[in-house]
Amino acid sequence: MNVAARRARVAVASGWRRLPANIRGALWVVAAGALFSVMAAVVKILGNRLDSFQIAFFRALFGLAAVLPFVWQEGLPRLRTRRPGMHLLRGVMGVSAMLCGFYAITHLPLADAVSLSFTRPLFLVPLAVLFLGERVRARRWAATAVGFLGVVVMLRPTGAIEPAAFVALAGALLVAGVSVLLKKLAATETPATILFYFGVISSTVALGPALYVWIAPTLGELLLLMLVGALAAAAQSFMIRAFAVAEATAVAPFDYVRILYAGLIGYALFAEVPDRWTVLGATIVAASTLYIARREAWLARRRREPRTRRAEQSGRDPGVSRARSCG
Repeated sequence: MNVAARRARVAVASGWRRLPANIRGALWVVAAGALFSVMAAVVKILGNRLDSFQIAFFRALFGLAAVLPFVWQEGLPRLRTRRPGMHLLRGVMGVSAMLCGFYAITHLPLADAVSLSFTRPLFLVPLAVLFLGERVRARRWAATAVGFLGVVVMLRPTGAIEPAAFVALAGALLVAGVSVLLKKLAATETPATILFYFGVISSTVALGPALYVWIAPTLGELLLLMLVGALAAAAQSFMIRAFAVAEATAVAPFDYVRILYAGLIGYALFAEVPDRWTVLGATIVAASTLYIARREAWLARRRREPRTRRAEQSGRDPGVSRARSCG
């Protein structure tokens, strides 16, 4: 039995490796989307009795617990940092984004909350200009404007606006800000260091508000809170694997499957039916953010072309010349 099981695992692994890299990346993203969507559903269930502050605290605490084995493996000396202030800012912004996201999930239909969370690339464009010094041309500004038009559509142009929708947008803005900080931190810090400090800071920041609204969780709720942390850690791991093996622009569109998952789960568990404004607005936001991603990839290829051409003209392959210079 063990031999048969081993052979089956080897066959599956071999078949998996034979798949094109972009297909493997897309499958990782689809799997991550499923885990994120189940996590959101669990958060919504917990929100019936527990406050968002308390859910966020346990999410941060169990997330930290999941990171500790990797920190131990890398060694405690690797935790030294030259940017404690930036880690602190990232932790505060990250836990604030988490609070906004959990509040939106518990107060909005699941599909609405997930759809609004996908506005973060729209906020990232102006933030990259302001804090990273990136140049943005007319087409990306136009795509960003169209994306925000989709947000207006999702906010119900013919009816009352749910205040929790603005909290969801604030969370998307904070996530975009965290992305800018991560880009700066990644230049000097290891992933384990970044995750460790985020876990410590976010748990500490969320503890005070959580104690203020504390309700003793039942055993069932405690298990669900642990599940939230485990699902989040697994989903993030899947996303890292996806972008490690595949081209970002090839797999990014598959992340929008989370909107479909959210709609199906919301209907099955909470009897929520997305209305036409959510569907139309989410479609506009998805189209604009995908255009921005593909436009950025095209510009990156154009920037690489002159360097490749110069290397070819000199009779050397750029990858070989880099390897020689490093060796």
